[in-house]
Amino acid sequence: MNKIEIFGAKENNLKDISIKIPKKKLVVITGLSGSGKTSLAHKTIYREGQRRYMDTFSSYARQFIDNYEKPDVDKITGLSPVISISQKSVSKNPRSTVGTITEIYDYLRLLFSRIGKQYCYKCNNRVEKQTLSQIIESILKNNDDAITILAPIIRGKKGEFVDLLLNVSKQGFMKVRIDGKKFRVNKIPSLEKNSKHTIEVIIDFIKINSKNNLSRERLVNSLEIASKMGNGQIIINNGKKDVL
Repeated sequence: MNKIEIFGAKENNLKDISIKIPKKKLVVITGLSGSGKTSLAHKTIYREGQRRYMDTFSSYARQFIDNYEKPDVDKITGLSPVISISQKSVSKNPRSTVGTITEIYDYLRLLFSRIGKQYCYKCNNRVEKQTLSQIIESILKNNDDAITILAPIIRGKKGEFVDLLLNVSKQGFMKVRIDGKKFRVNKIPSLEKNSKHTIEVIIDFIKINSKNNLSRERLVNSLEIASKMGNGQIIINNGKKDVL
């Protein structure tokens, strides 16, 4: 059975309600204070699930555990073993939630990172991890003029980044793009300390067309450098837009 069916729930302030709750879904019960959320979830569904579970114990074992009385409901079908998390705060941190306290949040984050499908909010294209060979083939397929390869090293962070930019210069890179504008490394204006900045190192500028004998080895080398500096992220700019 793929759903829980509740018939004639009358616990506390529930007015003889009947509902169907789908299984294998994240279901949220909402409503005003006193509308019967706890009566439905805890006093009815949870109590009946626990009662059925306790009925599987021997009579000898049941004398040592709390007795769960049948809730005021006509019938419940499709009910599996249940657990309930108490509605009380066990942390002084105001940002704590049921998910963080019980560590369910960590598993949900892992679950969504593995099976979730991410889409670009600008072009609505699927965001996927690509191998270096796939990136090269995509570049050659979608560009026929020239590209600029950039490595993002700072994304929307506050600071002047003097030491970081000095280190970029020492590594031999001549140009960077800061907040969408290109600068030579030795001519970068002072950055506003309390403003957020985005900094990308310009790794290479490569022409791609039928008349130009493109060095595949150079392209591979530039992409590897950009990936290493950008911690796995590369920006390809074809003069019109950026592609991550």
